[in-house]
Amino acid sequence: MYSISEKIKITEKASVEKSTFINDEALPSAITTFNCSHCNHKNTLEIAPYSSGFPILQLYHEDKVISKDELLQHGIANGTSQSMFHFGELTVNNMPTLYFGTDCSSCHSKYLCVFSYGEKQPGLMMLTVSGIWKYE
Repeated sequence: MYSISEKIKITEKASVEKSTFINDEALPSAITTFNCSHCNHKNTLEIAPYSSGFPILQLYHEDKVISKDELLQHGIANGTSQSMFHFGELTVNNMPTLYFGTDCSSCHSKYLCVFSYGEKQPGLMMLTVSGIWKYE
């Protein structure tokens, strides 16, 4: 799990086994798998709420890594509703949105994982993996 600081180009989306975790399903961490689109190896990801990931703003701030338009075009994030704008311009499900880079453990292809975590409504904590995208 690492942050991404250089320009990237999204090439394709990988299939994710499970993308939504509710309440205790995400504690102490949410575990899911994805298949590498290059070698088809099954990779495991463990996302720990409040300790995994980096703010998605780091990706699109001043278009340093990827532009907001590209994030929207690939369905990685959505525009945030006005009432939740304090979470940033782009979010997943209008909740705090984070990302991290990861590699295929077999062929070392590079992937971007984007997820959100927070209280969707009182008593409903949700971790949603927006997806995992291969990048160059």
